[in-house]
Amino acid sequence: MRFSLQSILFFVVMNVVVVLGHIYLYRRLFRDTAKHPHWRRAGVVLMGLLATIMTGGWFVPRLLPGETAAIVSRLNWVWMGVAVYLLLGVLSLGGLRRLSAWLNRRQADAAPAPVVDEERRQFLARATAGAAIAATGGVASYGVWRAFHPPVVNEVAVKLPGLPKALDGFSIIQLSDVHVGPLIQRRFMDAVVAQCNALKGDLVCITGDLVDGRVAHLAHGVGALSNLHSRYGTYFVTGNHEYYSGDEEWAEALTRMGITVLRNRHVRIGEPGASFDLVGVDDWGARRSGYPERSYDLTAAIAGRDPSRASVLLAHQPAGWREHALEAGMGLQLSGHTHGGQFFPFNLVVSAIWEHDAGLFREGDSHIYVSRGTGFWGPPLRVAAPPEIVKVTLLA
Repeated sequence: MRFSLQSILFFVVMNVVVVLGHIYLYRRLFRDTAKHPHWRRAGVVLMGLLATIMTGGWFVPRLLPGETAAIVSRLNWVWMGVAVYLLLGVLSLGGLRRLSAWLNRRQADAAPAPVVDEERRQFLARATAGAAIAATGGVASYGVWRAFHPPVVNEVAVKLPGLPKALDGFSIIQLSDVHVGPLIQRRFMDAVVAQCNALKGDLVCITGDLVDGRVAHLAHGVGALSNLHSRYGTYFVTGNHEYYSGDEEWAEALTRMGITVLRNRHVRIGEPGASFDLVGVDDWGARRSGYPERSYDLTAAIAGRDPSRASVLLAHQPAGWREHALEAGMGLQLSGHTHGGQFFPFNLVVSAIWEHDAGLFREGDSHIYVSRGTGFWGPPLRVAAPPEIVKVTLLA
């Protein structure tokens, strides 16, 4: 894997945030709740260990044997999600406590400053910590259940310009951002395949970020896709995580599984007298990640096609839809990448950053559907952004 300056800076900044976050949790959960040195020492050890696991989560598993590495990875991702909600809980409840104290001081106005009651302060600190832990347990438990529970099925109908009447009602099943890896494995994939087959789509597409790991480790889990059934087969385009995991090796492995990999090219779907073009491009961000020779190239993908024909574009990221896909006359683009934020409050952040964050968008006669993803990345949490399988029905 190649490391860009941007990825290195991101890694450094995130590790600083992780360390500061664990220091804050130590202060609120251990230092403020008791004075006993053994309790505080235990807090230092625990927060230090968890911070180390999280900051080393990218490279430490690569130094460990297989099953041990998987356990460390799982612990890292689970704790990351819990830590986010624990921080939110402590910050929110602590903020309310400080606001209440400030209002009380305002009401007292010119009254003499009260004597600080250390026992009361410690009681409030314990109450805040306990409430934050309880709230975190509830939200995180729901998020884990939703992440591993079968994805919801979202059905949308899209009028595709130029689609022959004979193909009216043609259905495409979209999977995206499955992220097969340490947490998502064969059992999850078998269930997803069963869901897809029950939808009886005419075609299945996978819009990138299928894997988080090498072929040698994940081939068994991904192999469940060989059991997908549809009239016109299964098609795949790369996402940014394929480049982290070996995009060329995975392209070859998926081809052996009977999946058609579209790397900046198009194919004709349908019968000789009634068909449309399925166009696939490599990931938009591959160039910035150090793979300019294997990145998004819509010009190459549509070379030689009749622009008057109906077209569906598979592109992992919604970036470039207006600037490139619309300009090229693509009637529909299917994307993923954003996860819809995956879990609160990141769904709000993603909505603010991405113009097309999740769902169906239209401009003129063209549409783009951005999937929230079928699996998850990182923390096994789905809160306010459930995973989905999308069934798109094309209308003439």
